[in-house]
Amino acid sequence: MIFYENIMNSQIDGEEATSDNENQGGENENCDGSVTVENQGKKIHCITIIGQIEGHYPLGGGQKATKYEHVLPALVSVEEDENISGLLILLNTVGGDVEAGLAIAEMVASMKKPSVSLVLGGGHSIGVPLAVSAKKSFIVPSATMTVHPVRISGTVIGAPQTFRYFSDMQNRITDFICSHSKISAERFRELLMKSDEMAADIGTILEGKQAVDEGLIDSLGGLSDALDALSQMM
Repeated sequence: MIFYENIMNSQIDGEEATSDNENQGGENENCDGSVTVENQGKKIHCITIIGQIEGHYPLGGGQKATKYEHVLPALVSVEEDENISGLLILLNTVGGDVEAGLAIAEMVASMKKPSVSLVLGGGHSIGVPLAVSAKKSFIVPSATMTVHPVRISGTVIGAPQTFRYFSDMQNRITDFICSHSKISAERFRELLMKSDEMAADIGTILEGKQAVDEGLIDSLGGLSDALDALSQMM
């Protein structure tokens, strides 16, 4: 099982969510933290990517996480719903499963509808491609993003094939990030392999302004900035 996670945890994780809708004051709010709001006749659907991104195995109880099997159909619904004009993605994640995270990121990137992401708190590891997958990305000044190489749990066979597998997986992540942001592949790999940033890992921790300066995120801003940008795109 593949991980691309923050050094704070060494497991793949998941989120508890449901798809039941509740109608409250003209808004559709789901128990998974997503909500649909209307402003000036246009509806915006907001989803949250929090905790860790759960992969093919369920996470233990009591841990905040995001289940990709809940997010993927929600994205299909947003894309096909003619009443919804745009998508807002709020991120505060420590990372998680590579394939699950990339699946969500690819879905968002391939949507025709306007999308904006906002990094709050953290957008670490596989949270980086999730943050850049939207058509416009924002990060608040106090948020951070951790960039580091892919890693794996369980038995590792000391063979050249293992290294190639790691390398190919990292290239998939790097290619996606660089094709959906302004950072070059060369600069991203430099940040990826820095050895003097973290005590127990290699990589780079970028604060909000640094993430923008590096070209990883489009703009520094908060909720109102993200909503304004999304409104202009709709």
